[in-house]
Amino acid sequence: MDAWRDGFAEGFPLLWPLREVAAAAHGPDWPSRATMQRALDAAGIRTTSGLPLRLVASMVDGLSYEQRLFCRGELEFRERNWHDLFNVLVWLSFPRAKAALNARHHAAPAVSLGRGPVRDALTLFDESGLIVLSADGHLLEMIRGFGWKELFWTHRARVIDGMLCLPFGHALCEKALSPYKGMTGHSLLFTVEPDFFRLSPAAQLRETDARVAVHLADPGAILDTRELAPLPLLGIPGWCVANGDESYYDDRQQFRLGRRTRQQRHVSSPLVMKGRA
Repeated sequence: MDAWRDGFAEGFPLLWPLREVAAAAHGPDWPSRATMQRALDAAGIRTTSGLPLRLVASMVDGLSYEQRLFCRGELEFRERNWHDLFNVLVWLSFPRAKAALNARHHAAPAVSLGRGPVRDALTLFDESGLIVLSADGHLLEMIRGFGWKELFWTHRARVIDGMLCLPFGHALCEKALSPYKGMTGHSLLFTVEPDFFRLSPAAQLRETDARVAVHLADPGAILDTRELAPLPLLGIPGWCVANGDESYYDDRQQFRLGRRTRQQRHVSSPLVMKGRA
């Protein structure tokens, strides 16, 4: 594409929360590392360890990506790279949640082989995570039960009016630039009060960031990848032209009848979000 903004011009609906954040990076060309650093500085983004987030070039210094971020506040950023650009945009959109995720990575016990189940789950959410919020618990139950046609077609109006899907995984955002059949988000499911849907989009993001951060900070949460509910993104009403036809949801290659050995958790917050704008 001629300019990085083209990726948002007609963009996939998944990317809407990031568009206003991206608009702060002026100019027709790709935002430089310095441009994105100014955006982070202006927003006061910090790690849970209290360090301001600082963008650096890729490096090899014996520290892992997460260690460098937690101990030094350094985030690797390759210029003209969608993956890294989306990572910074998600930091700007969900700063508390991203910081909490990094802290969990840093606190996770070392394992002799691989990253271990906790860090595998955290990494999956960081890369491919989706946040789903609804005041209608039945809709969330249909996600956990793989009831895709019932959810997205039979209860289509309820999904449109009462369910919000927000991108968190920066790899998922990158994939959304060229969506494909079977593209899947790995979701955290949250029950919210009905008043949540009367908030402004900016207030919805703030509230979502706060409650996701609390959940990620809980050492008893996200212990296994099976706790993240898979969700076929192109099934969400309005996310592609084809899903306006009932028969679209009969495609078992895309809308699979999964079996889970562990039921995905969802979070019900006691917060009643009123009077926020």
